[in-house]
Amino acid sequence: MELNTAFGLALKQLRKHRELTQEDFSTVSSRTYLSTLERGQKGPTIQKLEQLADVLEVHPATVLIAAYLFKEPHRDSQALLARLEGELQALGFTTETGETHQ
Repeated sequence: MELNTAFGLALKQLRKHRELTQEDFSTVSSRTYLSTLERGQKGPTIQKLEQLADVLEVHPATVLIAAYLFKEPHRDSQALLARLEGELQALGFTTETGETHQ
């Protein structure tokens, strides 16, 4: 599955789970643009992702992780989160206690 398609499916599922309409995103996006995202025809910028996540009341990474779970349906969320945590630790972004390095 293409990443834009997976992102669109994740965005739509999150929107519906929050019981939001496309019109509820009108402060950050037109209904037409949101529809193109949900159909996988376009991908958002990082800034747009953050705005969409704000409306959904989730962290932008949650939207991306949900998209990758659609893209890689054989992977479960715990395995993906464990991989991300391991990579962040290996790259020095977190300690084993969860504190971030400055």
